[in-house]
Amino acid sequence: MTGRIRNALVVALGAATAVVMAIGPAQAKAADPWANCPDGAVCLYPEGQDPAQSPSQVFWSYGAHNLSGQYNWHWILNNQYGGAHAKLCAGYDGTGNCHGDMAPQNGWWADFTPVNSVVLYLP
Repeated sequence: MTGRIRNALVVALGAATAVVMAIGPAQAKAADPWANCPDGAVCLYPEGQDPAQSPSQVFWSYGAHNLSGQYNWHWILNNQYGGAHAKLCAGYDGTGNCHGDMAPQNGWWADFTPVNSVVLYLP
């Protein structure tokens, strides 16, 4: 893991609990791809893999992105810029209990078993 990891937070999503790692301060624009996550994207990594690997899913557009077959613990990184955030929701299409406000240049290690969508948005 890079030296950008600074502190840990605890995140609850419905009945599930996810451990969250906050990484680095927010920036106006990311300089380079971060952990193989392209500049301007939110990346989900395969189950149990560290973000030094290639992401299994890359999200580019605002709105809800439905998931299928994502269980157990995954890294998700927000490499967006311009203040764009991401949140994880229990329901499809960004519905249900959502835990959110992953600011740019932050990453979370989270249990995706109860997560069915990732939402990209401007707060």
